[in-house]
This record gives sequence, structure tokens and C-alpha cells, in this order.
Amino acid sequence: MRLQDFWSRLREQFGPMRAESVARDHVFSSLGGRSAVEAIDAGLPVRRVWLAICEEFDVPRRER
Repeated sequence: MRLQDFWSRLREQFGPMRAESVARDHVFSSLGGRSAVEAIDAGLPVRRVWLAICEEFDVPRRER
């Protein structure tokens, strides 16, 4: 997954304002206690970060 796809999906799923908050403010235990942005900056695969968000927020499988 490309970073651009990540942001597009995030905004589509949560709306533009909430997407930013989910990515920057929410801390995910499955990402080592990091936010999504911190995890990506640390080198975790973008797809892994997206799936962690999906799990945490119960995004339906067909939208993952």
C-alpha cells in the first residue's frame, strides 16, 4: 500500500478532520504504543498501520 492510498482510505473512512486525529493522536498498542504517523515514520509498513487502524476502529472487512 502506498502512503497516498493510506491517506485517501483514511479520509474516506473517517472524514478529513477525524482522519488527521486518528492518524496523529490515537495511540495503538498493536503499533508499539505509537500513533499511525509515528509508526510510519519509524518504518513500519503502511499496510500494517492501515490494518491496525481497521482493527481498532472495527472497519468492515470489505473496506480494508
